[in-house]
Amino acid sequence: MSLLYLSDILKKTGLDLSKILLIRHALSDKECKEFYDLGKIKEYTQIQKKKMFPCPDRYKYWITFISNGGNSAVLDKCYQVKGYQEGTTDLVEKDLIREEWFRKNGICFDLEEIDILKEYEKRLVIDWGKGTRSWKQRAINEKEILSIQSKQRVIFSGYENLVLTYRELKEILEDNLTYADWHTALSSVRAVYLIVDRTDGKQYVGSAYGEGGLLQRWSMYINTKHGDNKKMKELICNYPERYHNFQFSILQICPNTMAEEQIIHLENMYKKKLMTRKFGLNDN
Repeated sequence: MSLLYLSDILKKTGLDLSKILLIRHALSDKECKEFYDLGKIKEYTQIQKKKMFPCPDRYKYWITFISNGGNSAVLDKCYQVKGYQEGTTDLVEKDLIREEWFRKNGICFDLEEIDILKEYEKRLVIDWGKGTRSWKQRAINEKEILSIQSKQRVIFSGYENLVLTYRELKEILEDNLTYADWHTALSSVRAVYLIVDRTDGKQYVGSAYGEGGLLQRWSMYINTKHGDNKKMKELICNYPERYHNFQFSILQICPNTMAEEQIIHLENMYKKKLMTRKFGLNDN
């Protein structure tokens, strides 16, 4: 017999359990995994089939969970339902919606993320139960809490093994406690790096030689989406969500004692080798 259930925690929030819907996303589903990798799991949650929600006003709150197999699921986010739109929507980027399908079957919920369960996000693991096909359930259904994981520091994997999606890099840069070793490693070196647009394979070669090292340079891509590069700016202007497909890696590590001119020379050499001026995203 379990000593702790999800309902025990929800009751402490003061929310009415009868107004809460639990949703389980399975990463074994290809479409779900694609949205998850893009950092768009909220948008994936917003778009639903009308027949699955005959009474769309029934629940005021949705709590999403992520499962990667088996019956366990990790708490992802808690949302307040602000409303919904049918047939057409301006709540989600058009390139994320299959228009024909949505006009025929779609309902899109206006979800606002709330922090009432923030301390348990990515940490609280529940047993969804045997009915894993029931991807949405009422919060009044008892869900055993399997664990509440501590946030442990993630060890740096090494420069040669570093290949990061935009979402992964964003998570690392925004969490300097869990990824303290990564911040130390990336800020202590200068480097020539590679960005690949996974949509079409086009490449961009850049270099980091200023104060703060590679960490500071890559943070510009998270803050601006384009790093102030001309061709990337044009790409993001034409395709605003394209940056989610960027992949970051290191071509060569340079010691902090290496002169700026030498690093720029290395950068130009890689541009020439990879022909990124002619076929890629380098403008100069």
